[in-house]
Parts: sequence; structure tokens; C-alpha cells
Amino acid sequence: MLRPSDNIYGLQASLLKTMASPRRLELIHFLGESGPTEVRSLAEHFAMTQPAVSQHLAALRTAGLVEAVRDGREVRYQLADPEIVAACSLMRQVLLRRIGRLGDIAASYASQAQAPLVTADVAG
Repeated sequence: MLRPSDNIYGLQASLLKTMASPRRLELIHFLGESGPTEVRSLAEHFAMTQPAVSQHLAALRTAGLVEAVRDGREVRYQLADPEIVAACSLMRQVLLRRIGRLGDIAASYASQAQAPLVTADVAG
């Protein structure tokens, strides 16, 4: 039996799957900072071919994350919802805190590993 929440979780999973690419995340952040941009400019900025950028943009567009805006003969891509950058930034903050905790654990382990072992004197 499907619950109503199953549909939204499915949509969210699909959206996150589309975003599960470092290049696509970079494109999202760049468009959030720079605003509407042509494929040619994006390709130059990221040192990628135009077809590669177009494929990433097509996936983001299918997921509803970006939209194409025609201006005469030019097509510029922009975020469909600027809040997507805030969502990505929030996830990045979560990851940075996790990395910090793991770093603290690693540092603690390293300092313990370098400490001299204390052994009990066993009389035989």
C-alpha cells in the first residue's frame, strides 16, 4: 500500500540522484552566483566541451532544477528556484561538520597511538 509520503520521497530521491554529480553541483552553485548564463560561457568557465555542459544542463532541466530562457538567438540557463543553492549549502555545512568530527577522532587516535605504552611489571 502506497502512503502519500512515498510519492514525495520518490521525487526527492530522483532529484538527489540527478544532483549526485560534482559537475552538476558546481553548475548549480555557479548559476546561483552568476545568474542566467549561456552554455558557451559555462563551457569556458568549467573548461568543458559545450556538448558535455549541455548534457548536464539537460539532466538538471529534466529534474526541474534549471530552466532555459531565450533572449533572441541566445539561450541562457538559470536556476528554476534559487532556494536550491540554499539547500545545497545546508548539506555542505552538514558535511563540513561531519568532516570536522572525523578529523577530531583521527587526531585523538593519532595522539593515542603516539603515546608510550605503559606496561605493568609482572613478577615471574
